[in-house]
Amino acid sequence: MTLQIAIVGSGPAGYYTAEAAQKLNGGDVRIDIIDRLPTPFGLIRAGVAPDHQSIKAVSRRYEKTALSDNVRFAGNVPVGDGGIAIEDLLGLYDAVVLATGAPTDRPLGVPGENLPGVLGSAAFVGWYNGHPDFADLAPPLESEAVVVVGNGNVAIDCARILAKLPEEFEGADIVQHAVDALAVSQVKCIRIVGRRGPHQVSFTPKEVGEMGELVRATPIVDPAAFPPVEDDEALEPGLRKVVTALRGFAAAGPDLEKPVRVHFDFFLRPVAVLGEGRVEALRLERTRLVDGRAEGTGEMLDIPCGMVVSCIGYRTLPIAGVPYDERGGRFVNDEGRISPGLYCVGWARRGATGTIGTNRPDGFAISELIASQVTSSGKAGRAGLDALAAEKGIDIVTFRDWQKIDAAEVARARGGAPREKFVLVDDMMSAARS
Repeated sequence: MTLQIAIVGSGPAGYYTAEAAQKLNGGDVRIDIIDRLPTPFGLIRAGVAPDHQSIKAVSRRYEKTALSDNVRFAGNVPVGDGGIAIEDLLGLYDAVVLATGAPTDRPLGVPGENLPGVLGSAAFVGWYNGHPDFADLAPPLESEAVVVVGNGNVAIDCARILAKLPEEFEGADIVQHAVDALAVSQVKCIRIVGRRGPHQVSFTPKEVGEMGELVRATPIVDPAAFPPVEDDEALEPGLRKVVTALRGFAAAGPDLEKPVRVHFDFFLRPVAVLGEGRVEALRLERTRLVDGRAEGTGEMLDIPCGMVVSCIGYRTLPIAGVPYDERGGRFVNDEGRISPGLYCVGWARRGATGTIGTNRPDGFAISELIASQVTSSGKAGRAGLDALAAEKGIDIVTFRDWQKIDAAEVARARGGAPREKFVLVDDMMSAARS
C-alpha cells in the first residue's frame, strides 16, 4: 500500500522533506504539502529580502518537487484553530510533519515594548515583502531616527531596506505599498544595536558589503569597538571578512555627502522603550564581555527614536493538540518525533537557527525517521483531506492554481520588478480561480 504523508508548511523545510520522502519511498508515497496561504514557499516568498533575488531562485527546485505526480500543494488550508485539526490529519495520513517554521517574533522582554512604533522583524519584513498578515502595518517612517535591535542578517536587511532609495529596488520584488512609503520616509539615522562586539556578530560578508554600496546612506562604526587587530586571525574565515569590512567602515569614517547615517553600535542592550503613547526613545545599558557573554555595566544611555525594529529571533506558533516548548519557541520533540505518527522539521523542530540550506539535511533526517517508524495502513490520505475540506467549506488551492496567481503577479509588475505580489488573500483567490 502507498504511504500517505501530510507536511504542514510549504517553506524550505517542507519541500526538502517532501523531496527526501520521494527519494526514500519512490512511487510508494503520496505527499500533501499543506499551507494556510494560497501561495507556497514560505520564508522564500515572505522572509528573504526582496533585493536578494538570487536566494529566492531556490524556489525553482521546490517547484520541480511540487509538480511531481505524487506530491500536491494544498494551499488556503488552515491547520489548528478554525481549520483542520491535528487529530484529523493523523486520522487521514500515516505520518504528519509540521514544517511551519517560526513566523512570529521573540519578544524584546522589556518595559514599553508594546508601545506603537515597536515592530518585530517578522512584521516589518512581512510588510515590505507583501505578507497578507502585515499589509496594513504602516511603520512610522515620518520619524528621523530608527533603532534596529540585533546583530544578524535580518537586522542588517531591515536597516538596508530603510536606507535605500526607490530606484535602488530595481529588480526587487518589494511590494508597491512599501516602495511608496519608503519614497517619502523621513528616516535619516538608523542604529543597528548589538549587545556584544564585532567579533560576535552573525552578519555574513555579502550583507555587510552591501552597506558600503548604498546611494544615500553611509555606514559608521566606532573604531574603539574593536579588539586588537591581531585577534581577528582566530576568527573563522567568513566572520573575519565581516570584521575586516566593519574595520574598513570605521577607518573610512562617514561620507559627509550622504544624508542617511547607519550606525553599527556595539556593547549595548535594550532595557526599556520610553514614550507617552508612542516610541520616543530606547533606553540601553552598556555591556562588556565576560567569558563571551554580554554583562551589563549599569551605565545607561537613551537614544531618541520614533521606531524600534526588534530582530532578536523567531518563535513557532503553537498548534492545538501539539506539545509546545514555550522557552524554546518550538514544538517539544525527540530528534523530530513528537508522538506516534507526528513529526516536526526545520525551525519548528530545532528553533530559528541555521540557513535555508540547513533544512535540507534536516528534511532527509526526518524522512529517514518516518521510513524507519511508519508503514502504510490504508488511510484515506488526500481523498480524506478533500472530503474534510469540502465539509468545512475550505477551498483548496493547488500548485496549478498557484501558477495562475504567479502569472498574474508577473503580469502586473512595475517596470524592472519581477512581480507585484498580491497582498490580500481575496485577490490571490480571485487570480487562482480566474
